[in-house]
Amino acid sequence: MTDTQQCPNEKFGTSLGSDLSWLPTHLCRHFSIAEIIAATNNFDELLVVGVGGFGNVYKGYIYDGSTRVAVKRLKRGSPQGINEFVNEIEMLSQLRHLHLVSLIGYCYESNEMILVYDFMGRGTLRVHLYDSDNPSLPWEQRVKICIGVARGLHYLHTGVKQSIIHRDVKSTDILLDEKWVAKVSDLGLSRIGPTGLSMSHVNTQVKGSIGYLDPEYSFGVVLLELLCGRQPLVHWEEKQRVSVVKWAKHCYEKGCLCEIVDPSLKGQTAAQCFHKFGKIAELLA
Repeated sequence: MTDTQQCPNEKFGTSLGSDLSWLPTHLCRHFSIAEIIAATNNFDELLVVGVGGFGNVYKGYIYDGSTRVAVKRLKRGSPQGINEFVNEIEMLSQLRHLHLVSLIGYCYESNEMILVYDFMGRGTLRVHLYDSDNPSLPWEQRVKICIGVARGLHYLHTGVKQSIIHRDVKSTDILLDEKWVAKVSDLGLSRIGPTGLSMSHVNTQVKGSIGYLDPEYSFGVVLLELLCGRQPLVHWEEKQRVSVVKWAKHCYEKGCLCEIVDPSLKGQTAAQCFHKFGKIAELLA
């Protein structure tokens, strides 16, 4: 977004309006609803690859079936959804990085808000951590994923004219391509930070999912998920649900590193490597 570009709220209030001439068609493609229907076989439920509070994500095919894409169909009628839709287009259409999901285009027609992305063949990080049908991720792979996510977030914070603060970093928003390259997605809740990033002046109030907060904290939570193989909210004593951060810190204080590390990682690296990784996560969270 340039210094002179109007933000979505200034231009539209709670509606996109009918004039889309300001949207960045020179940076990403505008798809017609007919093209989207053809790409998804009329939003065939068999092609749904993701479901969330925002709506559904479909696997689709464009360019006469030669290119596989992810088609995110946002729920209609939500002012927040409209703002996130515009936000994502404005940001992702101007960003290109190995560790960010690329936006191919969008559709705003017939009251539909649709975003089209590169398809990530291996899905979300969360699926590979918690879906029992998938083999456990080896330690080396987990570290590479963390490094990729860190590079993507660093680019958002420092690699653009105005820093971009991702306010909902979580394992469902970290996608993996066929080569296991990690890519940060879902910038709809992100905000523009100050020129020349100073995190002490960034508003990091809770905007995203329960169990996650500002970008450093939430990245720390993701690191703990990878180390522990546990979700952001875990069952603890007397079946209470507490954050994985609180649980891990409690274990650290007792000197029980073995209780923290995912059992499937046993023997894959030296204990001091797990300890150092955990300390980094603790510093962030």
